[in-house]
Amino acid sequence: MVTEKFKSKGKAPKENPLTSEGLYPNPESLYAQDSINLGILNRLVGQSILSVDQFDKELVLEICKFAALLESTEIASSHPLDGKIIITAFFEASTRTRLSFESAVLRLDGKIISIPTGKVTGVAKGESLSDIGEMFNAYGDLVVVRHTQTDSLDEIMQNLRLPLINAGNGSGEHPTQALADWFAILKWKPKLKMDNIRDDDKIHLGILGTPGSMRAVNSFLRMSLLFKSGIRKISIISELADPLGPELETMLQESTMEFTITNDINDVLSDLDVVYMNSIAFLGDSYKTLDSRFKLNAQSNLKDDAVVLHPLARLDELDPNLDGTNHNLYFTQAHGAVFVRQALFISILNRFDRLPSKSIPLKT
Repeated sequence: MVTEKFKSKGKAPKENPLTSEGLYPNPESLYAQDSINLGILNRLVGQSILSVDQFDKELVLEICKFAALLESTEIASSHPLDGKIIITAFFEASTRTRLSFESAVLRLDGKIISIPTGKVTGVAKGESLSDIGEMFNAYGDLVVVRHTQTDSLDEIMQNLRLPLINAGNGSGEHPTQALADWFAILKWKPKLKMDNIRDDDKIHLGILGTPGSMRAVNSFLRMSLLFKSGIRKISIISELADPLGPELETMLQESTMEFTITNDINDVLSDLDVVYMNSIAFLGDSYKTLDSRFKLNAQSNLKDDAVVLHPLARLDELDPNLDGTNHNLYFTQAHGAVFVRQALFISILNRFDRLPSKSIPLKT
């Protein structure tokens, strides 16, 4: 397998446009001393991204390293997606996810056909998702779908022959959000890439929410198990006695990962290194918010070097007075999603040869 450091020789590094508060780790720490293996990324060519279960640790690391390179390198002038049309079909409300996918495409000089709401499609007149999938085949090169129904992907893919990226299916999964989450964590602590990590470098991971019914938390937990070598313990904080459901509970037990479940964040907060928060679950046809007891603010008993993640949108569970602290990794998490999605588009559509460096090896 051909492996080589992938750098944009002769290109000036990007100027960092970020002015937001919070912690912004250097993305170069992910790839500066470690080659990006395009042979591994080639596993994504022509593939749909439906679930975290499609990934192993090796592939997640290569995607994150590639995203880190895209974040720190000027590639827009190479027009990697020139001539490609991406359909963003959002049958459920979205701000960050839809805009970050569309920003990723436009910054790579691709084109967008956008469905911002299901009300503007034939679904409003009773058209089936399988028929819509058939129509998409003629209109674009890749489809990004978000839908309120968990089984929506099965229906739309009955006739769809294009690659599809799941941007959230009901209470199911949100795999690219999990990639953005771990991209932020790995930039913050690159040692978590390692299989043999010292015990004192391992993290205690706190997950606030109900993974069994919250898609972002579901996908985050699944991906976290790929990095179990760097996690000493997972604590799940939920108002429910059984926040996991049988499938996730079985996965956790079979992983041999130490985990606990509590209904009070203060039971574990002072020992957590990473706090993954959430506020909203889509259940059936309505949104459910977490109990107001589950809150963090600048006065909370966080470890000095602990970081907080949140897929956003936030409500009152995450106080803005944390924004200006180094606990705030959630803005980095949101900004980095663009580069993760760029990495996926380039890989799925096999546009490696459009990137700046002429010495990029491709596995044939």
